[in-house]
Amino acid sequence: MNTPAPPSGATSTWPPLPAAFVALLDAVIPADRRASVERSYIEPKAVAFRLNPLRGHPEATWAALCADTDTPPQPLPGVPGVFTVGPSQRPWLTHHPAAGDGRLYIQGLSSMAAVWALDPQPGEEILDLAAAPGGKTSYVAALMQGQGRLAAVEPVKARFHRLKANLQRLGAGHVHTYLKDGTVVGKLTPERFDRVLLDAPCSSEAQFTRLDPESWAHWSPKKVKDSARLQARLIRSAWAALKPGGRLVYSTCSLSPEENELTVQGLLAQQPDATVEAITLPTPPGILPTLPGLTEWQGQALDPRLAWSLRVLPSDHTDAFYVCCLRKAA
Repeated sequence: MNTPAPPSGATSTWPPLPAAFVALLDAVIPADRRASVERSYIEPKAVAFRLNPLRGHPEATWAALCADTDTPPQPLPGVPGVFTVGPSQRPWLTHHPAAGDGRLYIQGLSSMAAVWALDPQPGEEILDLAAAPGGKTSYVAALMQGQGRLAAVEPVKARFHRLKANLQRLGAGHVHTYLKDGTVVGKLTPERFDRVLLDAPCSSEAQFTRLDPESWAHWSPKKVKDSARLQARLIRSAWAALKPGGRLVYSTCSLSPEENELTVQGLLAQQPDATVEAITLPTPPGILPTLPGLTEWQGQALDPRLAWSLRVLPSDHTDAFYVCCLRKAA
């Protein structure tokens, strides 16, 4: 997006966010965080990326990047191989040969947090249940170091082909890909996987920006409800596919509790063998602006264990995101 940011203080220059979404922000964003969240909707964000060990040597890729700019990318504390650049460097990074051939992958820090929570290990059998376009899948593949088995599922044909093409470009062509409805995978592969990642299809509220009103053109409270119904089916399928003792990470790029805590609450109510695990991010405190998951919504008390889940707030370097880590009893 090439639209310039407005001058400082000129927040009214851009079209307002939908009234229903503003009401949601009022309900889920604490007052002391509101100003920074509002700024995030009118300012271009920093760009995060990771070096991809599946395509070349990260050290060589890093050297090539530094040779092409007077402003080297900044390393993300605590996470080797992850860097950020300022908004003005987005075109340079996007069109760099290393981005084109897969030696680096541009990916939001909030999105990476789901993979950090999953903590994939070499030798495991892992499922990515809603995998397209493949950014998280390829990150999981890199962390598995070519050991184990990774399955990626996508039900939409066009997105499935995009997934396969991206994985091939990123050196993850060994990932087993399936054009399949994720809601039935649990029945087809019961208790098979050591870890399951469900970055669920959602209302995409994290994509909103006042710089581009089209970013919310297809959003509505009805879409939130429709997304939540699908998410409830997917999380049940993901749970069925998980081995006893295994870990399920559920995430969305939505702020709506209906798509986040309430979806997890539904699973917890049905599965007494499910527990919520605290998420320890590899970054130092404060790098990612986070809040605990909600334990109350619209006067309804929620499972107190949901406080162990994480809400990543929108900021000048992060998008809105929700992550919950669940463990199935052994």
